[in-house]
This record gives sequence, structure tokens and C-alpha cells, in this order.
Amino acid sequence: MTTLYIREVPEAVAATLKERAAAQGKSLSAYVGAELARIAERPTNEEIAARLRARDRSSGPTVEEIVSAVEAGRR
Repeated sequence: MTTLYIREVPEAVAATLKERAAAQGKSLSAYVGAELARIAERPTNEEIAARLRARDRSSGPTVEEIVSAVEAGRR
């Protein structure tokens, strides 16, 4: 496991993180490590866009069907 050192963390941020860690019964290190893991698991906007571009849209509605549905909803 890697050790990270984070410098120049504002006091208010550190205090908030310490409070949240304590509220969950965790050490600051365990809490921040879990939060970093959660962040790392989320895909980036670029990854999401790439997945969407790669999807097969051949079975979806046509532009005309979408426009008709929108227009029908406005009536």
C-alpha cells in the first residue's frame, strides 16, 4: 500500500475531515483513504463520454420520433 503525504491543507478542511472521521469512528487516515478510494472508483467525464460514444444506438428512436414526442408533450 502506498503512503501519501498531502501538504498545504487548509485548517478548516482538515478540521472538517477530522470531525467526519470521528463521527464514523475512523481515524483521519482511514477516513481520507476511504474517500480517496471512492473518488478513484468513479469514472471521469472523459470515460463516461467514451462509453456513450461506443454504445450501439441502432435500435433507439429516430430523430423524428424524438421530435414528435417532445412536440406531443408540449400540447
